[in-house]
Amino acid sequence: MTVNVDEHAGFCFGVVEAIRKAEEMLDAGKPLYCLGQMVHNEEELGRLEKKGLRYVTKDDFPKLSGETVLIRAHGEPPSTYALAEKHGVSILEATCPIVLKLQDRIKKEHDERETIVIFGKKDHPEAIGLKGQAHGRTVIVEKEADFDSAVFAEKLDGSVSLYSQTTMDTDRFEHVRSLLKQRMQNPELLKSHNTICNQMKRRKPALKEFARNNDVVVFVSGKKSSNGKFLYSVAKEQNPQTYFVSSANELKKEWFTRAERVGVSGATSTPQWLLNEVAKKIRREAGGSSVE
Repeated sequence: MTVNVDEHAGFCFGVVEAIRKAEEMLDAGKPLYCLGQMVHNEEELGRLEKKGLRYVTKDDFPKLSGETVLIRAHGEPPSTYALAEKHGVSILEATCPIVLKLQDRIKKEHDERETIVIFGKKDHPEAIGLKGQAHGRTVIVEKEADFDSAVFAEKLDGSVSLYSQTTMDTDRFEHVRSLLKQRMQNPELLKSHNTICNQMKRRKPALKEFARNNDVVVFVSGKKSSNGKFLYSVAKEQNPQTYFVSSANELKKEWFTRAERVGVSGATSTPQWLLNEVAKKIRREAGGSSVE
């Protein structure tokens, strides 16, 4: 049996850079706080906490005067920076460069007379950060039910700009774009911007191929990761012998009884070291012998 780790899995560039900046400061012995969880992965969160990273909310800012707070890869709205300045909190900027560019684009390009629609998750920090860059009528939508909000009580008049949270799915973006056009008086006035990160655009088709090319797939992700849940469902649809684990301790030997090829993949919030740890345990306990 061969065991191979998906080369397209693991942290995206933005998360890698955010963690690098955090570790650089922590390894120098300096105290550091992070606004919200760095990633949706319990194993990685625990590793960073052991290094000294502490997680806070904006409600904690009044108690953090003189301290440094890291803005994670998701980014934040301008109001967060204003609040930090008000309470004397230093900011370590670790917003993904792609997200920063998108924030700046929305800030500079939008017209206060037009409606801005952001395809994303309403409670996701990146989507909230993007919405915070604009003034006027701005709404976050993810699915058809979101079009039942008061904003769409009547068909939208005038121009509409559609953007996307960078970590969303391209197929679903196109579906939302179609739904949006139906709710406009003049659909030709829709300005559609598919701002999904290229790494995310490649992730879904690559995972489909990876799942088909293995007898068994072990998908590694934090239980709270929405990206993990989505990508797991993509793999499971291609290969019914796909199993979800959050750590190597959740592996079951019977999954691999008749497998010749086992693939280990994961979410964009799953660290490379954890993928390798899971693959190592499969090889050790289930008879796997090599990595391809």
